[in-house]
Amino acid sequence: MGFTAGICLLLALATATASLATQVHAASPVVDLGYAKYQGLYNSTYGLNVFKGIRYAAPPVGNLRWQAPQAPRVNKTSILSAVDQPPLCPQSGGAKLPEVYGFNSALGDEDCLFLNVYSRPGAKDLPVLLWIHGGGYGLYGAIYDPSEWMKTNQNGFVSVMIQYRLGAFGFLASEDVHEHGALNAGLLDMRFALEWTQKHISKFGGDPSRVTLAGESSGAGAVMLQAMAYGGREDDLFNNIIAASPYTPTQYNYDDSVPTNHYYEFAARAGCYHGIHTTDSVFDCLVRAYTDTLQYANGNISTSGAWGTFAFLPVTDGDFIRGLPSKQLLHKKISGKRILSGNNANDGVPLSPPIITTDGDFWKYVKSTFPLFTHSDYLGLLDAYRSWTPSESAIPLYDTLGDRGPTALNQSEFANGLQQTVFNIFAETTFDCPSYWLADAFSGHHGKESWKYQYSVTPAYHGSDLTAYFSVGERLPTRGFRHAFQKILGNFIINDTPVISIVDAMGGASNATVPRGADGNVSWPRWHESAPVLMNLNTTGGTLVRDTVTDHLAYWLREDPGVTNEFRLADAASWEGGRRKRCDFWRSVGPRVPQ
Repeated sequence: MGFTAGICLLLALATATASLATQVHAASPVVDLGYAKYQGLYNSTYGLNVFKGIRYAAPPVGNLRWQAPQAPRVNKTSILSAVDQPPLCPQSGGAKLPEVYGFNSALGDEDCLFLNVYSRPGAKDLPVLLWIHGGGYGLYGAIYDPSEWMKTNQNGFVSVMIQYRLGAFGFLASEDVHEHGALNAGLLDMRFALEWTQKHISKFGGDPSRVTLAGESSGAGAVMLQAMAYGGREDDLFNNIIAASPYTPTQYNYDDSVPTNHYYEFAARAGCYHGIHTTDSVFDCLVRAYTDTLQYANGNISTSGAWGTFAFLPVTDGDFIRGLPSKQLLHKKISGKRILSGNNANDGVPLSPPIITTDGDFWKYVKSTFPLFTHSDYLGLLDAYRSWTPSESAIPLYDTLGDRGPTALNQSEFANGLQQTVFNIFAETTFDCPSYWLADAFSGHHGKESWKYQYSVTPAYHGSDLTAYFSVGERLPTRGFRHAFQKILGNFIINDTPVISIVDAMGGASNATVPRGADGNVSWPRWHESAPVLMNLNTTGGTLVRDTVTDHLAYWLREDPGVTNEFRLADAASWEGGRRKRCDFWRSVGPRVPQ
């Protein structure tokens, strides 16, 4: 499995979709949602009814551009087909990333507020998984197929895969948008899909009182923001959270200079802004603009920034999002009951620059990434990450063990020395520390519970875990690991705990290593701030195969036969040379990231 497939899965999923369409059961299922009837298909391979392209909101076009989502129009004149993938929203890629990485802009369809539902025939009162896809708030859609994940868990839950407005269409921000439209429209779409689930999921056999909200990367970041919504107000839209590497980029106030400058640059590229003497309403002009013009402006702006950045991101709007994650999570102002919080061993790859070779390169990166830092902040960062020496550029690349030997501060299978320090700074500030903060927020507070894991299966770069969730047609990670990982996730969705049997954790290999607990189950303590324990999910053995993507990116893959699971518990505070202490540093400077 190559790098691009691990990031976006587009080719594999397209193939899976094509094969799915040939397995239509003679009695294709029909669901009546009140506002419309949809006919899906029956997939005999996985024993699931599948409904694709269900409209959950009105088309956000014309006067509904940059407005809060509205209910779809009633259509009772015919039964609508629900067997094809819905159109993707307009796509806006990450800046400076090679095309082979898969983060590429593309034209889409603004009429894209659809979702897919997977459920076994005859289901009743099953727990529900609602998945929010990642992609930097600018890419992808409901392209992920959870069928194997569900089958691993005896189809014991219902899955909902949603789409939401992306890039400038979902996250355009300025005083103008605040006055005339809706800020964080993409987040409001997600909320609307959650409310749709409460109203309609019982018609697919789901229990609206047992919803797990889950996502990876910006999908996990969005999950975090949904839990923080309205100051952490409990609206009973979900009770569990799965947050895999929660993307937590800079979060500006809606009227700060950065989002405002992006707004006016977007308007200028669309022909709606010609300088400070513009007399016509910029916002009204954007509402009237031709979609392709806006989509090209969206893609060009998003790809013109610093390496791996996305231009249009969630903002603090004073209503839906009222504070920075670093602060609000500290005060445990968050909704939901339980969280399974994760990060990857090498989350700093590929969204941080792989071309840092000198002290000058390092400080140029740090100062451009954190321009609001004080002199004291820069000294604090240097102190937190002062572990590299020039001689490290000569040592071989290999994965760290986490709790002994070289650490991710200066060593991984991707880099060493200064380059690895940059990878680790990006990983910790953007993904890893937010995963710690989320676990803390659910720890010992009004009956909330949390568990923490690290996904360390080589290559463990950011996004490589997607094929462990959505494994239809995938070869890696190996079947034994996929079984155990999907059991962990499924048990959390179904039974409110990630603790699974030792047999399931071993993945069919008698020589696998797992922490043994009571009653035939693995040992996995709940996370506590005073004694934080994580489960390190890894594999060992088999054959190592080298995959080279670019001159700056190559990694090892572990292939069967002979691969076995290697799970173990670890002290998350001392993990990777004291990650807890570094996360405390990032929390302390959160207002100046801002994050």
